[in-house]
Amino acid sequence: MELKNKKILLGVTGGIAAYKAPEICSLLCKQGANVKVIMTETAKQFVSKLTFQTMSRNLVYTDMFEEYPQNAEISHISLAKWADIFVIAPASANSIAKFANGISDNLLSATFLAARSPVMIVPAMNTFMLNNPATEANMNTLKERGIAILATQSDLLACNDVGNGKMLEPTEIVEEIDNRLRKKDLLGKNVLVTAGPTIEAIDPVRYLTNYSSGKMGYALAEEAEKRGANVTLISGPTAIKKPKVSKFISVVSSLDMYQAVLENFVNADIVIKAAAPADYRPKVYHSQKIKKEIGGEFKIEFERNPDILKSVAAKKRHQFMVGFAAESENELANAMTKLTAKNLDMIIVNNIKAENAGFQSDTNVVTIIDKHKNIENIEEMTKIELAKLILDKIKKAVAF
Repeated sequence: MELKNKKILLGVTGGIAAYKAPEICSLLCKQGANVKVIMTETAKQFVSKLTFQTMSRNLVYTDMFEEYPQNAEISHISLAKWADIFVIAPASANSIAKFANGISDNLLSATFLAARSPVMIVPAMNTFMLNNPATEANMNTLKERGIAILATQSDLLACNDVGNGKMLEPTEIVEEIDNRLRKKDLLGKNVLVTAGPTIEAIDPVRYLTNYSSGKMGYALAEEAEKRGANVTLISGPTAIKKPKVSKFISVVSSLDMYQAVLENFVNADIVIKAAAPADYRPKVYHSQKIKKEIGGEFKIEFERNPDILKSVAAKKRHQFMVGFAAESENELANAMTKLTAKNLDMIIVNNIKAENAGFQSDTNVVTIIDKHKNIENIEEMTKIELAKLILDKIKKAVAF
């Protein structure tokens, strides 16, 4: 996340979901953000000022007419000027109505009217209140004015009704804040990413695959989406959470991935081939389970799968092509060969036997080589950090 030193104004309104707001504050502060909190009078019935003051290490604002130390300016104006983003979580039906109709009868609603940063509203209320035509009209009014309003969850609510209205979890809200504060330097660009392993079936029971986790490809896809790109992620089977991308395509075999890449390649501006598709597949698929023969041998004849990266790179026109090479020896020499043979613009290579690197690790140690054979060694970092660095280098090379 890129929340370090970001100035986040957190508004808290009355409602049972207010108990989650301290966790939002805590998560933001742990990411290095500077958080200031405005509470309504009803919010203080659910959570104390001291809780937020302890979490944020800042004054907590509740009264439009109170004189706050170290703040000689008018509170609702100075707070509105200060913020990089203004987040109201939870936002009650009452406060949403005030925001939509320009009512400023407390510090929070007055600050909302004076806001000049992006504003994000996180609703939380009874499902019938949420679906009431008045609430729906108020939220539509705010959306038309450019205010971001997040969805709610469907669940058993505190009042024992079941339906929409439950506030998103603090981690999801913090992710949305991070997303909205990201630089949008890939805005409108179409990015195609492949990730994960593929599976080549032998019979209904057995298959061949590899150790690829998909972590690197997923990190690249999610980061590109946060930076404004329209991301198509083509993924083999993985055990990790699907990232929020414009289009997610699940595939199983290398032939499946090959077909999906061909269908989505033409419109791509950037192609990042981070998957590890199987090079070979069994020549014959057995529709029934192969029975074990006592003392016998089990032999499989293989045939070559299409080289996906080489196939699409041969068709490239305007696309910027990025490949990955996972090697166990002679990694630079092998990567240089792959860079040229597959007509790539950039290749990222790592030694899968190195410590804290490779498929299953959350970190990696890589070398980045561009089409001019410039070599840059990258020290150990998380795959999320590496995704940011790779996209920075792509952006610089492409110069959109």
